[in-house]
Amino acid sequence: MVHQGSSFRNLKDLKNYVYQMLCELNDFELGAFPVVESILTRSGTPCGIYFCMHGPRSVRLNAIWETERNTILFYGSTGERELKSVLVGAPSLENA
Repeated sequence: MVHQGSSFRNLKDLKNYVYQMLCELNDFELGAFPVVESILTRSGTPCGIYFCMHGPRSVRLNAIWETERNTILFYGSTGERELKSVLVGAPSLENA
């Protein structure tokens, strides 16, 4: 499934969107489970962010925002891609 048209001005809005989508896709209550983030780099240059939500019973849900194609890929607990979100506008990773 592809979701298109989202635009974000800052990283906080992007992070909130990822959190909300992970919860929505898996029927989790907002604010119930933590999300950790890691900056992804290629040749020392930031190229995206890896998000991991730790849910109940050791469930792990993942999302990756990659800046080259400006997309967010959402993965379920089995590792299969559940959603691809194509962004119209996104913040810069230089300040992260």
